[in-house]
Amino acid sequence: MNFHFSKWHGIGNDFVIVDGRKEQIDDYNQAAIEICDRHFGVGADGLVMILPSEIADFKMRIFNSDGSEAEMCGNATRCIARYLYEQKLTTKTKIVIETKAGMIKPEIIFKNGNFETVKVDMGEPILAAEDIPVAGFGKEQVVHKELTVLDKTYQITCVSMGNPHCVIFVEDINAVELEKIGPMIETQPMFPKKINVEFVEVKSKDHLRMRVWERGAGITLACGTGSCATIVAAILNEKTGRSAKIELDGGDLYVEWGEDNHVYLSGPAEEVFRAEYVK
Repeated sequence: MNFHFSKWHGIGNDFVIVDGRKEQIDDYNQAAIEICDRHFGVGADGLVMILPSEIADFKMRIFNSDGSEAEMCGNATRCIARYLYEQKLTTKTKIVIETKAGMIKPEIIFKNGNFETVKVDMGEPILAAEDIPVAGFGKEQVVHKELTVLDKTYQITCVSMGNPHCVIFVEDINAVELEKIGPMIETQPMFPKKINVEFVEVKSKDHLRMRVWERGAGITLACGTGSCATIVAAILNEKTGRSAKIELDGGDLYVEWGEDNHVYLSGPAEEVFRAEYVK
């Protein structure tokens, strides 16, 4: 493999971005495994390919560090939007990106001529169990339902933001052994496509502390779709208002579940470096 790339992160959730319209990679899945390896590769949570689209400005495909393909990623979307704009691949500040989860619409926001944030219209949350998917509930919403793992019962709320999430509210997030319980919940039989797992501590009505175990990547410093799922779950469980700061291991994201039923995600996107991968 031989191609140019740019490494970016959204509050620590990091990605190798490749312009697939110019660079040739024959096997995206294997490339992601090799490139994302933090000891023998570049090191990242995922490989993001920019591709041409017939129905949007660009197409984005996301591959986790284990080689599996994700439907959607909020942090990657913000990074891609700023990358496209700063690389002069588009002059638009409002971009439409095709993903496996549908159309995602990031907006690059400036203040006094300087980059301030990327706000992403993440679309409407999916709440019907069979559409998330969660087995055994039909079209019912999975809100404050019991799940027992390792003889401990958790109250779970499940949401899809194009990819599936299981949100669990806890009194003390520091007491959660995420590296132990995360993969066990991810692979429960009731989640036929596996699931991302968020543990959340409510700090106040507009401040949530969240840690995440990502399907296909493990513990990451941040998760954009997970933050969106968290605000939806918090509202469904009457723990917050319509918007909140989500405090993650890598920094803060700001999320709102609007009256139009769309979830809006705002946060930073930063380039780390550019290089050529030769192997």
